[in-house]
Amino acid sequence: MRVALIDYESGNLHSAAKAVSLVGAHRGAEVQVTADPEVVARADRIVLPGDGAFPACRAAFEAVPGLHEALEEAVTQRGVPFLGICVGMQMLATEGLEYRPTPGFGWIRGRVERIAPDDPGLKVPHMGWNDLVLHRPHPVLDGVPTGGHAYFVHSWHFVTERPEDLVASVDYGGPVTAVVARDNIVGLQFHPEKSQALGLHILGNFLDWRP
Repeated sequence: MRVALIDYESGNLHSAAKAVSLVGAHRGAEVQVTADPEVVARADRIVLPGDGAFPACRAAFEAVPGLHEALEEAVTQRGVPFLGICVGMQMLATEGLEYRPTPGFGWIRGRVERIAPDDPGLKVPHMGWNDLVLHRPHPVLDGVPTGGHAYFVHSWHFVTERPEDLVASVDYGGPVTAVVARDNIVGLQFHPEKSQALGLHILGNFLDWRP
């Protein structure tokens, strides 16, 4: 199994690569950190991390020649299982509103909006551990209970247009999106590589997933 972890200089690649390699070791997974469109095109699994502002991540991604086209063909035409993490998940949306409206991939319809807690005592960014609330089953969350702890660091979240694309949320002065999914695509707002056993379990589920 070839796993491409996309390097476009906008993510904590060392930690993510280490976590995916750890869970992939006994699954025969070869993890390659890469920005090479040909490697992405040949991958059996694709992981897109992302840290920072939505417009900056989009610009950095588009600046790599041929990368968007290779990713689009692999995921939307050949159905390669795809995992987006943090801003890598937000870029699945129709658009992000951070600083200025910026188009996303449009693979899952919705907008990335600023978190606005009902409780004025809750600060943004939403940072630290929070309890997942599962809205529907998904293979990547098999064995993950409602109440499972995941680690978040973000100020913006993905508001899906279709309720069925929302898989899990957390409560932070109101619902905040944690997991989205559609077809062969799944996105995590939290950092699985920082979420200890739960995060490793989810990464293992992703490698085992046969959508």
